[in-house]
Amino acid sequence: MSTRIAKINDLIRQNINDILTRELSLKPGVFITIAKVDTTPDLRYTRIFVSIFPEKETAYAVKTLGKELYRIQGALNKKLHMKPLPKVEFKLDTTEQKADEIEKLLKNLQ
Repeated sequence: MSTRIAKINDLIRQNINDILTRELSLKPGVFITIAKVDTTPDLRYTRIFVSIFPEKETAYAVKTLGKELYRIQGALNKKLHMKPLPKVEFKLDTTEQKADEIEKLLKNLQ
């Protein structure tokens, strides 16, 4: 990954974090964490991997992000001063869940 893409990923992460904390209203006790931001080299698309706590509220949080995607994209476009503006796509980060499964399997082997 080039230095430019890494800097853009950090910039998008900071701006999306601000937007989610200030403008997105979730149920009390539901937290969304940005795990990773991945922008394509041509800067047209950005995948934002989020983890959601508690896990039982995952469906609710993903649905809310989907509903508010247009508003989040617009707020990000106003904050970014670059061309082209990347199109945002939210993905669920399942790294922690997979790590738990592997850990359980390893415990069963012992």
